[in-house]
Amino acid sequence: MTFSYEHLFDFTKNILLKIGCSEKDAALAADVLLSADLRGVDSHGVARLSGYVRLWEKGRINAQPKIRVVHETPSTAVVDGDGGLGLVVAPYAMQVAIDKAKNAGTGWVAVKNSNHYGIAGYHAMMALEHEMIGLSLTNASPLVSPTFSKERLLGTNPISVAIPAKEQPPFVADMATTTAANGKLEILQRKNLDAPIGWVQDKEGHPTTDSNGVKKGGALLPLGGDREHGSHKGYALGAIVDIFSAVLSGANYGPWVPPFVAFLDPDPNPVGDGIGHFFGAMRVDAFRPADEFKTHMDNWITRFRKATPTPGNEKVIIPGDPERELEAERRNNGIPLLDPVVEDLSQLGERFGIKM
Repeated sequence: MTFSYEHLFDFTKNILLKIGCSEKDAALAADVLLSADLRGVDSHGVARLSGYVRLWEKGRINAQPKIRVVHETPSTAVVDGDGGLGLVVAPYAMQVAIDKAKNAGTGWVAVKNSNHYGIAGYHAMMALEHEMIGLSLTNASPLVSPTFSKERLLGTNPISVAIPAKEQPPFVADMATTTAANGKLEILQRKNLDAPIGWVQDKEGHPTTDSNGVKKGGALLPLGGDREHGSHKGYALGAIVDIFSAVLSGANYGPWVPPFVAFLDPDPNPVGDGIGHFFGAMRVDAFRPADEFKTHMDNWITRFRKATPTPGNEKVIIPGDPERELEAERRNNGIPLLDPVVEDLSQLGERFGIKM
């Protein structure tokens, strides 16, 4: 079924108001969540709304957090999210990074005591309108085994970088440090499809195509899938995100990161507070004149677009192209949702007296 952005926004906002969010926070969280659906990252959009509600019901999300800076220098800060929705905590922290960059040239903010923050790209792209480069990282539920390990010690730990251009659309990279995000597995599960080899290993550490492999005690694999295809590099990237997001901020890291699913309890002996994020904002003119930089970014993008495609492919794309094109289409034609997602949201709406 297909729904307009406006319909899903109002539905999401009203659900969040029902759990106690302020009008401002509910609108912001709905905007962050729906940005994922617009950009085609369906695993991180409204399909996750009931997951946030379940965490709130378990007392693991504070609907009215007092988000605050607890430590800072002219160019850095640590933000305590007070257990709030990551969808609200993260934009607050990214704005702190942007404000610091306005004064110091760059701004760097580590976050603790937060929750799942939606798609990484939303927060990185906040920097673009200020002629800044944005960086967004977060750690996540431990579902990933390091190279050569059977244990689940890391999250999908995404990285997003947004870079402004002049006439060309911005460069926006937004990726998990695993071969695939867990949400991609959830989509395959809803469709009763297998996973490609290299996405998952079973509980004994053997490759599997079972899209339910993680639920059965297996693990997601780092970017690359196995050592021969560079999984040690994906492992290193995920580790860097974990350290920047949590060891630096005072959040939980590695296997201590609280799980997103409400039916699994957090570790009874945490090493920090909540989930961690890390944000950066860099004023372009702190390095060279902004107009000059953006002209050269246009040149970079244009040259890569002109690259000769391999047989069977029409063109070479720039990071951010598919999401931008899909957003334009979905704003006009609506956002498609799988039947299980519609059913889940309808049941959620009935509980709160809100029509889906």
